[in-house]
Amino acid sequence: MTIDGSMTVLADAGEVVADFAAPVVAILVALVVALVVAAVLRRAMRLSGARWPLLASLSARVKWPLRLLLATMGIWLAIYLTTEPSSWHDPVAQALLIVVISAAGWLLVELTRAVQDGITARFPIDIADNRQARRVHTQVQILGRLAIALIIVVAVAAILLSFPGMRAVGASIIASAGLAAIIAGIAAQSSLANLFAGVQVAFSDSIRVDDVVVVEGEYGRIEEITLTYVVVRIWDERRMVLPSTYFTATPFENWTRTASELVGTVELDVDWSVPVDGLRRELDRLLADTDLWDGRSSSIQVTEATGGLVRVRAVASAASAPILWDLRCYLREGLVTWIQQTRSGLPRTRVERVSDTALPPEPHDGSASALI
Repeated sequence: MTIDGSMTVLADAGEVVADFAAPVVAILVALVVALVVAAVLRRAMRLSGARWPLLASLSARVKWPLRLLLATMGIWLAIYLTTEPSSWHDPVAQALLIVVISAAGWLLVELTRAVQDGITARFPIDIADNRQARRVHTQVQILGRLAIALIIVVAVAAILLSFPGMRAVGASIIASAGLAAIIAGIAAQSSLANLFAGVQVAFSDSIRVDDVVVVEGEYGRIEEITLTYVVVRIWDERRMVLPSTYFTATPFENWTRTASELVGTVELDVDWSVPVDGLRRELDRLLADTDLWDGRSSSIQVTEATGGLVRVRAVASAASAPILWDLRCYLREGLVTWIQQTRSGLPRTRVERVSDTALPPEPHDGSASALI
């Protein structure tokens, strides 16, 4: 090889290296700039979080999607500015577009969740009167899930439409949309019913998160409301998962729909000799000695007097269902203890002994004619 040939090869190699190095350097610079911009934006959000709590929540959630979005856009811009059009441009641009759409969708999802957190944070449910807060939590959960589902559907559709082949079949898809809608409606009838039932449950105010309900004979609280099902936390820590249509088509008890205050009863079957006034005074004493009673109502009522026993019903009120349960147990135990200690009203079975002379004579022929 001559000197001129060697110089030509070296020159060509230098040009290749230069052509390769320029995009690499531009990409590295773009990555650094993207990370710096993302850090500055998140820093600004954190500093503004004291005044706007939504920005503080958003700063914690958008860390990775924001970095991915800005870095991908920076790489795309660096390649576009430092390289000439080539055969590999289209595949790379297609891949970068998919990443940008995915990152943008991810960022919107996290933004939706941050807004959801910001709204629910203003309405805490760990307070005594939390009816409005539970309503807001329920509606925000449903709307948040709808928004996230819509974002995902739009992002997937945008990715599919970025392929030229998908655009070509778009006309046939639209032409068969009517038939597809009918088939999908028949196939997804149950799912769509649950979906619309979930929205109806959220905005009809029939149940809310943390409501106390009785469903299928079980006492529990509404733990989660989704688009298609509702989770009820039973009192013994079990979870009952019910479709949303259950709460639109089946009767159920909601103990906290208008307020959390409730009135409960304690029933005792006692003897006819029970002093009702003494039992009433004991009820007043028990209620005065406990913080479980909210002071709204209390009474002693005799509801039945049949079968040799008297049924006494004690009525008392409490601030919420769990407190009412404890109050009822406390009153039942206290009244039973009072009856045991005073021996007033202990259930008794009475037997009357009748002498033989008071009985009619028995017939001698073994028939019942003598008794007639």
